[in-house]
Amino acid sequence: MTEERPKKEKSVFIRTYGCQMNVYDSERMAGLLKPLGYSSAETPDEADLVILNTCHIREKAAEKVYSELGRLKKLKAAKQKRGGDMSIAVAGCVAQAEGAEITARAPQVDMVVGPQAYHRLPELLARAARGRGDILETDFAVEEKFDRLAARVAEGPTAFLTIQEGCDKFCTFCVVPYTRGAEVSRPVEAITAEARMLAAQGVREITLLGQNVNAWCAAAPAGSAGDAQWRLGELCRHIALIDGIDRIRFTTSHPRDMDGGLIRALGEEEKLMPYLHLPVQSGADKILKAMNRGHTADHYRRLIDRIRAMRPDIAISGDFIVGFPGETSEDFEETIALVAEIGYASAYSFKYSRRPGTPGAAMPKQVADAEKDARLGRLQALLDSQRQAFNEGQIGKIMPVLLEKPGRHKDQLVGRTPYLQSVHVSAPKSMLGLIASVSIKGVTPNALAGALTKEGEAAA
Repeated sequence: MTEERPKKEKSVFIRTYGCQMNVYDSERMAGLLKPLGYSSAETPDEADLVILNTCHIREKAAEKVYSELGRLKKLKAAKQKRGGDMSIAVAGCVAQAEGAEITARAPQVDMVVGPQAYHRLPELLARAARGRGDILETDFAVEEKFDRLAARVAEGPTAFLTIQEGCDKFCTFCVVPYTRGAEVSRPVEAITAEARMLAAQGVREITLLGQNVNAWCAAAPAGSAGDAQWRLGELCRHIALIDGIDRIRFTTSHPRDMDGGLIRALGEEEKLMPYLHLPVQSGADKILKAMNRGHTADHYRRLIDRIRAMRPDIAISGDFIVGFPGETSEDFEETIALVAEIGYASAYSFKYSRRPGTPGAAMPKQVADAEKDARLGRLQALLDSQRQAFNEGQIGKIMPVLLEKPGRHKDQLVGRTPYLQSVHVSAPKSMLGLIASVSIKGVTPNALAGALTKEGEAAA
């Protein structure tokens, strides 16, 4: 009887670009590979498999991928020279949009896997091991993907949970409808089963994810009262009933799908955090129309008024694009005026970036880069001043902070306020995963400084 040889341990390094959806997808890919014997590698140098989970929203993001692939080519060659091997996979939205170009431009890549096909990674690895040539998988099969994903292992007190994928809005600047497909919502039962599993592992805060998360819509669970179809407001209330889940967030929302049920839930459900990311992109109706956003600046303002009337303590975050084709100085001034009126706790702002295949790329009156730079600098200065003022407004307040991870200093933990602000606190490691009462003492460039209150110290 021959003795069975132990399986060789393998490792995978996953580099994640872009949005929270990609962070979630990367976690799920790692989970899929674990039963195959893959542990996590700290660097690509020591990995048997390297996965680049890519983002295609901006041109620079895509070019970063090709630059990284150049470095990986050298690592792979050096490893083969030493008698080893390294497999390289490109996943995510660049894979979906530029799969054929990747295989032609980067022959060192073994697999190209779209965001709706990564559940097939185990079989793709087997095919690659058999030398089946370039492997390109970019089918849209969202329901099949979620059905085949392995159970998750939580890595802390917070977790992302995808409830919706794809987009039907077709904004003229955006590649998401082409890389993620049409809007698809996961069933209530599947979402709540995953949420319960996370809660059982100690997760206390869940962030519901979707390209247009508030477009989520699914059949109500059997036996539930009320409407036959649920929207995001009903789903949030349902998840709030799960023992152990103390905080719920959702991102990214679209103004067109911000309905009354969700606004009421924000005001009535205590577990929904008072923080809303609601992108507007521009304050000029002419540009919003050219972007195919489907709403006006006044519609956005009235939405914010309704939300604040229901939840006065809510903090608003947003997205902005400057220099969209046809944007004049007057149009840009309308964006500045909207920002000044709304007041943002945080925001993301970018120069318009042409994405091949989108209508915006072919539009006339493209704005010069120098003008984009000037406008972006002015907008970001205003947004930064609003963010700083909001953060400084927390000084002296006592806030519930979910302590998520160790800080860089001894006996320091890092947590988040209900407004998603990072807070550094002196606290023992035993308090990880607790929601502690913290007095906000100061503001640093990227975080708040806090101290445990007597109540917080008692919890320790």
